[in-house]
Amino acid sequence: MLKKFLPDEFVKDIFHITPEKLLENGIKGIITDLDNTLVAWDQPLATPEIINWLKGMQDANILVTIVSNNNDLRVKAFSEPLGIPFIAKARKPLNHAFTRALKTMNIKNDEVVVIGDQLLTDILGGNRRGLHTILVVPVASSDAAITKFNRRLERRIMSNLKRRGLITWEE
Repeated sequence: MLKKFLPDEFVKDIFHITPEKLLENGIKGIITDLDNTLVAWDQPLATPEIINWLKGMQDANILVTIVSNNNDLRVKAFSEPLGIPFIAKARKPLNHAFTRALKTMNIKNDEVVVIGDQLLTDILGGNRRGLHTILVVPVASSDAAITKFNRRLERRIMSNLKRRGLITWEE
């Protein structure tokens, strides 16, 4: 059960995920979290760096869908100006939103990566659905109230994974 929380990859931030590397691995789509993955949870709009990263993916014909547990207003306000499809109130780690994103992008499990900053939502959800998962360091050191609770659990899970020798990266 503990392995369900283990990401396939760990990177410092999304900027370490390049279109070239994704294409090399047959990836055609990205399902990404929003808050503390792309921007800080309390930052309403995309930064110029995020806009450039998304444009790089678009130029490489890599589809991107934002899947967030946050509300429609928050996710729509971020996604619509960028023309990025989104699913709000996703209820991650449940499968429904991941399945819906795959269907919308019309791609298979082995053609997508899930990117997120939380083990309990993004990584667990992607792993449960059989998708390649990439954990990123949270963009901000602060979190919304519910996420603070999740982070405490995540620290315990990470410690357990490390103790069992399952984590192969430096924190």
